[in-house]
Amino acid sequence: MINLKTLRLSIKKFIPLIFIFALAAKASAQQNLEFVENKGQWDNGVQFKGQLQTGSFSLKPDGGYKMTLLNHDDLTKLGEFVHGHKTEPIANSSGGNGDKEQATLSSKVISTTNSDFIIHGHVYEVKFLNANPNPIAVPDKIQSSYNNYFIGNDKSKWAGGCKIYAAITYKNIYPNIDVRYYTDKGQLKYDIIVNPGGDINRVALYVDGVDALKLKDDQLIFKTSVDEVKEAIPYSYQSGLKGKKEVVCRFDVKGNIIRYKVDEPIDKTATLVIDPSLIFSTFSGSTADNWGYTATYDGSGNFYAGGIVFGNSYPYQNGAFAYKGGNSATGDGRGHDMGIIKFNPTGSAKLYATYLGGADGNDYPQSLIVDAAGNLVIAGKSTSSDYPGSTRSATLTDFDIVLTKFKADGTTLIGSIMIGGSGDDGVNIKNKYPAVTAAAISTRQNYGDDSRSEVIIDGGGNILLVSCTQSTNFPTVNAFQPTNGGSNASGRSQDAVFIKTSADLSTILVSTYLGGSDDDAAFVLAINPINSNIYIAGGTVSNNFPGDKTGTIGTAYVGGACDGFVTTLNSTGTQVLKSSYFGTTGADLIYGIQFDKYGFPYIMGTTNGNWTVTSNVVFKQAGGKQFISKLQPDLSAYVYSTVFGTNSGVPNISPTAFLVDRCENIYVSGWGGTANSGQGYPSAGTNGLSVTQDAVKKTGDGSDFYFFVLERNANSQLYGSLFGQNGGYGEHVDGGTSRFDRNGIIYQSLCSCGRDGGQPTDAFPISAGAFAGARGNPSCNLAAVKIAFNLAGVGSGVQSSIKGTSNRKSGCVPLDVQFIDTLALGKSYVWDFGDGSPSQRTTTPNNKHTYNVIGSYSVMLVSIDSSTCNIEDTSYVTINVRNDEAKLALVTTKLPPCDALKYQFDNNSIAPVGKPFKSNSFNLIFGDAATQIVGIGSFQHTYAAIGTYNASLVLTDTNYCNYPDSANIQLRIAANVKAQFTTPPTGCAPYT
Repeated sequence: MINLKTLRLSIKKFIPLIFIFALAAKASAQQNLEFVENKGQWDNGVQFKGQLQTGSFSLKPDGGYKMTLLNHDDLTKLGEFVHGHKTEPIANSSGGNGDKEQATLSSKVISTTNSDFIIHGHVYEVKFLNANPNPIAVPDKIQSSYNNYFIGNDKSKWAGGCKIYAAITYKNIYPNIDVRYYTDKGQLKYDIIVNPGGDINRVALYVDGVDALKLKDDQLIFKTSVDEVKEAIPYSYQSGLKGKKEVVCRFDVKGNIIRYKVDEPIDKTATLVIDPSLIFSTFSGSTADNWGYTATYDGSGNFYAGGIVFGNSYPYQNGAFAYKGGNSATGDGRGHDMGIIKFNPTGSAKLYATYLGGADGNDYPQSLIVDAAGNLVIAGKSTSSDYPGSTRSATLTDFDIVLTKFKADGTTLIGSIMIGGSGDDGVNIKNKYPAVTAAAISTRQNYGDDSRSEVIIDGGGNILLVSCTQSTNFPTVNAFQPTNGGSNASGRSQDAVFIKTSADLSTILVSTYLGGSDDDAAFVLAINPINSNIYIAGGTVSNNFPGDKTGTIGTAYVGGACDGFVTTLNSTGTQVLKSSYFGTTGADLIYGIQFDKYGFPYIMGTTNGNWTVTSNVVFKQAGGKQFISKLQPDLSAYVYSTVFGTNSGVPNISPTAFLVDRCENIYVSGWGGTANSGQGYPSAGTNGLSVTQDAVKKTGDGSDFYFFVLERNANSQLYGSLFGQNGGYGEHVDGGTSRFDRNGIIYQSLCSCGRDGGQPTDAFPISAGAFAGARGNPSCNLAAVKIAFNLAGVGSGVQSSIKGTSNRKSGCVPLDVQFIDTLALGKSYVWDFGDGSPSQRTTTPNNKHTYNVIGSYSVMLVSIDSSTCNIEDTSYVTINVRNDEAKLALVTTKLPPCDALKYQFDNNSIAPVGKPFKSNSFNLIFGDAATQIVGIGSFQHTYAAIGTYNASLVLTDTNYCNYPDSANIQLRIAANVKAQFTTPPTGCAPYT
């Protein structure tokens, strides 16, 4: 008789996790760890990897694991340094010249300069002795999200669509013995499963790299250079048909080898569970892990949040190590990449996360935008010499500007370029790290102003960017100003720059300086919807700023620390049409420029002077230092201009987002308080800012975010609210821009802090059902905030769906199309399907239509609500009906021998006449953890274990009208059954 019961040892690890409001592979203390597959982005000694609060763990191909532990006090100090809170070095010694060095086992620091910030860490490894060196890893419980890694310029190290699992089982690590790693409530666990025929006495764990391993008071202690790890005496029991029975179990430790001993007879028909508790004694500290910079949205309301991420690579050797985290003299915080996370529209689920940057420098996102196809464009700055996909336009000295574009699913890099000269590019004045005595310098008037730029997309899909450069040899193409405007008295040669590239970033169409003989910085840009001219805005100290100023509001530089400016270019970006100064005798900067549907530009910014307030406005707050002005398109006059804020002499907020909606209401987002004034920047803070009755938060601590909505023509304040916790370090951003969508919904990325500056007295506001419901450490994390103000009137957002695929716009005749207004704000809807059929009026935001003739059809939807400020809104979508269908067919065949789990997959699809398949027309997905295959032939695949697998042949070629159809097969792979029977010795004749 075969005994199907198993012997199980469960090792439970209590390891706290990092909580990240907006970034991938990290979770709150109540969320499970993630096992991310290695597709080449890490060392080949790593098969799966996960993040801990202060370090990481990795599963090895032989079934063992490694733990990387970091000193949490060092990380806290690094976090304070990079935020500019403190500049006291973590560790001092003399000599040294490396960014990252491996120490000996007994070493506590590496050689450094006397201003270096050192992170101390320790790596130790647990190996199974005399075990199978190549056990089969079987992942399970695949998660719906995935990670993407584009670190460095070596494409072999890029990996997209890296699957995330909740559990990994290594089969037959010893004969008939498996080890299964999994998580439970944020805790790493593993079970040693002794199947029938397995011998528990063969299991031996060797611990390598610890300073000491010892038993004390029935606890197993792993001593490292940064912490002690303790395993309590195991709680053990048997569970079987007779119920649950406790069993005495103990550690058996000899040197660095651990075994588990059960001192009483084991019921071979029951399951034995041995469950010791693992405690990291001081792992309640913070980690400087991810901070908020920028955010955007897509057409479906998904949220993209961008920040900087620390600690993607550490020494892999066992033992102590020390890592240079930064230098307080230069302000160079080392070791961070860009981290981009995409959330669903409600913020309840992470869709994917992408790590982007170089292996040897620092990378910062500054602005994000999503194109009509859902592809994400990232603009930022980098010191990495090997930034992904770099075309080497940059001379790779100091900071350079970077632009990168990803496919909609984040798994593939469409294009990436690095642009710069021999000076700093993409940096306004100087890097904000470290804090300096005179923090407000020229066009850098706020913490985070050093990292401002904006990227947008024009009507042809081209990518437009404004930023700044201090290089006199910045590369120019089709430039209206081919040379730098000159140096100021301090020797700095900073100009604004305008860059235009093709949609795929393969070609730089325009690259040009924009500036005079002193400091100039471009922060924002927008396109006039009437004539497609490009408007650029920012700040300048140049009294000879370029452009014809005749007849404009500001024909001459006013003075003070800086003036704002607006420059208009022609639609191709190759000619300056007009420029105008906007200034007072104080410091004036324009942080936002937007258009209404009639082509009138609006500017938003801050001043510490007396900004123009026109006589035709009703709403104005005397002495306010935030301004909103509507301009004539030719910059000749104000249509109206007003100010808001407290009468405090300096601005209340550093603005981060700006919008003019369909009803010409104006929206502003920004932050203020000690995160600004504490670093020497002029900020009155958020106390006293006007709030409305429906505010999310009416009173605060003076260091909050602030959301403000002004009614059309500055008639009244429609909305005002503070946002954030009370106490702790104030809410802020570390640079970059966020966005409102056209429906008046804010997509704001911010940095939320705990212990820094004191403990918060209340919690940061988090919505019910959010992906991460609490900050997992007392330091700072990126937070993603989305708020609908519901003031933008009725909107229209028609979207098509074909064969259940949303936003699909092409198909085969006859074509059935489902239509939906994704906004659903109307009381009635008028549909015109573009094929000559009668228009239809409905009271529901959905409809369907069948196209029986091939062609291209423009579908129009008018959404109507007569009670709103704009009454109606119109949207369009184009449907393409074709007759070039590919007939999909996938055939599977089980291959011998009988006990093998090997199958052949044959692609028997038939292409339409005149359109043969290409080598990349299909993706074959096997339904397990294996990488999908691109190709059109026959492929063989061996499954690791019995089970049910959903295999798919996916048409990925848009040359066929039924893209992206698939042929699907479900394989049910079962174990072989050994048939055994005995023939009776006697029987009736005839007996055979």
